[in-house]
Amino acid sequence: MHIFALYIPQSVIAWIIIGLIAGWLAGTVSRGRGFGCIADIILGMVGAILGGWIFSKLNIRGGGLLYSIAAATVGAVILVSVARIFSGGND
Repeated sequence: MHIFALYIPQSVIAWIIIGLIAGWLAGTVSRGRGFGCIADIILGMVGAILGGWIFSKLNIRGGGLLYSIAAATVGAVILVSVARIFSGGND
């Protein structure tokens, strides 16, 4: 018997793991360190959407974990770069 409150679909877990990895990679590439666990996950998940859209517009096709991490990381790096431009900070 599954307890509904503790049930998390596998796709949500995969999104969180990919988001964490991509957010951490983007933080490392852009700033030299991550932004914290929650911020890295959010950044990576939003980056996954952006990166997936960019990859589809460039007709880059693929599948699997590495493709997902690559697309999410590209999107997250773009998000970090745009945020730094608008914040005017050099950190």
